[in-house]
Amino acid sequence: MFMLSNLKKELRSKANPKKARILQGFFKTGPGEYGHGDVFLGITVPETRKLAEKYGGLKSEEAIKLLHSKIHEERLAALLILIKKFQTDQDKKKIYNLYLKNTRYINNWDLVDLSACKIVGDYLLDKPRSILYNLAKSKSVWERRISIIAAFSFIRNDDFEETLKISEMLLKDEHDLIHKAVGWMLREIGKRDIKAEEKFLQKHYKQMPRTMLRYALEKFPEKKRKQYLLS
Repeated sequence: MFMLSNLKKELRSKANPKKARILQGFFKTGPGEYGHGDVFLGITVPETRKLAEKYGGLKSEEAIKLLHSKIHEERLAALLILIKKFQTDQDKKKIYNLYLKNTRYINNWDLVDLSACKIVGDYLLDKPRSILYNLAKSKSVWERRISIIAAFSFIRNDDFEETLKISEMLLKDEHDLIHKAVGWMLREIGKRDIKAEEKFLQKHYKQMPRTMLRYALEKFPEKKRKQYLLS
């Protein structure tokens, strides 16, 4: 029997207060910062993965209860369990819908980056993708980040259309976490089709936030990278 209370107990038994303090700073949990209020136990990701694997038999509804936790590692474990269920269960739509109904709890960049592609992106591979454009317009930075990171699934299948359209929508976004995410996805396009990335950059590089542009250019030859950055 897979008990949610047992998973919580095991997670808390691995708490490391010293590491937790470091993570609180790294994930910007102070007043006014993007992760304000997030609480860490100080557990490594591999340890969390092992426990999520062990308790992978939890029902989806129990995983969602865990996702509502104020503790970061518990939300991480919940998402790992949901990803496993999405990959193995027949009812992928159920997991996808649960995910989208609970985006307010997927509220730090690592949680988004771990899960958006593997649940939202993979579900939408052969389906209409209008939801991503709605998410890209959201007031929530996490939903906007989900919209662009989910598109990584399409990039891996050499389908760049949504990524480029969403990137264009997010060009004027004010949040650094969106600048980094868009630049990262443009870089991933460039790894597969440099001409597709350059076509986008030539049109938009002068209006792109500098962080976004730097991320997008990371794999470019130094000379060409400087041409974009200095012109």
